[in-house]
Amino acid sequence: MKLANYKRLWGVLVAGIAALSAQFIFQQPHWTAGILIVAGSLIALLMFIDMVQTLKSGKFGVDLLAITAVIATLAVGEYWAALIVLLMLTGGDALEDFAAHRANTELQSLLANSPQDAHLVTANTLTDIHIDAVTVGQELLVKPGEAIPVDGTVLQGTTTVDESSLTGESRPIDKGPNDTVMSGAINGDQAIHIRADQTAANSQYQNIVRLVQQAENQPAHFVRMADRYAVPFTLGAYLIAGIAWWLSGDPVRVAEVLVVASPCPLILAAPIALVSGMSRASRNGIIVKTGTTLEKLAQVRSFAFDKTGTITQGHLVVASVLPQAGMTSDRLLQLAASVEQHSNHVLARSLLAANQQALLAASDVTETTAAGIQATIDGQTVRAGKAGYVTNEPIRKVQQTAVYVAVNDQYVGCVTFTDRVRPEAATTMATLHRLGITNLLMISGDQPAIAHQIAREVGIDQIHAECLPADKIDVLRQLPTDQRPVAMVGDGVNDAPSLVTADVGIAMGAHGATAASESADAVVLKDDLTRVSTAVKISRDTMRIARQSVLIGIAICTGLMLIASFGIIPAIIGALFQEAVDTITILYALRARTDR
Repeated sequence: MKLANYKRLWGVLVAGIAALSAQFIFQQPHWTAGILIVAGSLIALLMFIDMVQTLKSGKFGVDLLAITAVIATLAVGEYWAALIVLLMLTGGDALEDFAAHRANTELQSLLANSPQDAHLVTANTLTDIHIDAVTVGQELLVKPGEAIPVDGTVLQGTTTVDESSLTGESRPIDKGPNDTVMSGAINGDQAIHIRADQTAANSQYQNIVRLVQQAENQPAHFVRMADRYAVPFTLGAYLIAGIAWWLSGDPVRVAEVLVVASPCPLILAAPIALVSGMSRASRNGIIVKTGTTLEKLAQVRSFAFDKTGTITQGHLVVASVLPQAGMTSDRLLQLAASVEQHSNHVLARSLLAANQQALLAASDVTETTAAGIQATIDGQTVRAGKAGYVTNEPIRKVQQTAVYVAVNDQYVGCVTFTDRVRPEAATTMATLHRLGITNLLMISGDQPAIAHQIAREVGIDQIHAECLPADKIDVLRQLPTDQRPVAMVGDGVNDAPSLVTADVGIAMGAHGATAASESADAVVLKDDLTRVSTAVKISRDTMRIARQSVLIGIAICTGLMLIASFGIIPAIIGALFQEAVDTITILYALRARTDR
């Protein structure tokens, strides 16, 4: 939030109250003039400094015309007109900053969500140290459910880890001695000892953070709608004011023309329409951080999607039950769920959710981490887990993630799992196609076969599989000009760099990583992919209303300038007319807040 804009607004308000008091209470018009000259000159100087910085960045704003209007009114003694113009200018800037600040307060810091502490193992003692103090070669304990603090190698223990937010792979990964693990991955239900192979600064999570920072330092060039209208409007106003002065020989005509030409429609109407659109998006479960994001989103020509947690639901569910001869599907699923009912493994929860039969009593339960679980059910020994754990028979393995089941060492079948596609994914892609966005991409870290299958199912146009975070950035940057601007939708830590790199980054924030939400320009708060197409509709509707309100204001201002050029409208009356124009354009811009 830019506190400077709030301070300027308060400064103008205080100066206005002081000037009113001097004029109407103490009857000191000279004080009034002095207060408004000092306040107006100071704020005009600050605005001039801001304008120079804007010009250095290669942009042209509407500040030049506003500064000229303030200086001209002060120069010819139209102090109250200057005050009205200053209130309009500082109020518009403060309003836009307030909207951006309000959106950002709903999100957390990226670094605050990264691993902060590590459990250092020395001899028989366990010491908690800050993650930055970890050195290569140290032994660390990672407790169940914790984020792995640094890249390392497992020394003791077996577990499953969730790397989905880093790699996009939804299935849990088994880890045992000598296997490598990445920082930021979530440990399963067993404690493990690891050897630190990297410091925190060089580990996978920090590498992703570094990519985010690099992408933020290379923002795409974007010209706001108000800035596009600023140049012709400013030149037109100067031309009319100059001709009026030349023909009349009266410099007051310049102030009279520029007061009614003060760019209120550009400074107020457009931001208010954008703030209204941001409010409308928020009511629809979409946090848009800035008005510029709405402008960019309205122009998007391509959409890129992560797979896991974005197009898919991000967790494994039962896909098929494959019994052997003599075993029914219902019975196989019942046995698998019954033996797994005492396990905390992610696949156990999926089995229990899929089973429609009554669970059977299980005793003598023994679980072997990263292998399977065994129990006695109805006097029989039932095993569920990996193929090599449940039986020594040569059985045909499936390509998908699966739980194999054996009864008394005889293989009876398996249950396969898949990351189910969101039911609304195909509808979302079809809606985006109808909106004229014909280039839809999937950029995933998953295997090509799985990525292509899901892309065909939902209607994706291009597929890029087995992509690491840096690869995703490359795909986005290599898009041709006629397919830009591009929006990226993702939910994992590994999506954060690409969300920053895209012209518009949209995070699925309901269950996604804070890193993605913090890096994105917009965050979908509800677990519903259709909100993405809703955001596009809202942005386009908002920009249509903003453009109309600006053009209405410009048309009225142009008419008033032509009238004022003949000396018919005094500066103070012109300032009041300008406020009437403000009211008209603001009321029109507020239409962007209403759902249609």
